[in-house]
Amino acid sequence: MNIILVYDVGEKRVQKVHKLLKRYLNWVQNSVFEGELTDGKFEAMKIELKKRMHQDEDSMIIYTLGSLKYSGREIIGIEKNTTDNLI
Repeated sequence: MNIILVYDVGEKRVQKVHKLLKRYLNWVQNSVFEGELTDGKFEAMKIELKKRMHQDEDSMIIYTLGSLKYSGREIIGIEKNTTDNLI
């Protein structure tokens, strides 16, 4: 499954969430990650994220894309993190 994840968490939790997400996905830009995960890794990531979030203060949006056949990606301006493993 292909994932785009964006988050907005409290300042004290940003580094912990960022570090956790780098284990699962590719960092694209401030508070934005993308990549491909198995169903099991996706569920494990969500469990770990819920432990680190304060659900009354933090926000996370996860876009799941079943297919990339009709998807595109365009960067305007500088690319924050170059990687060859993008969705």
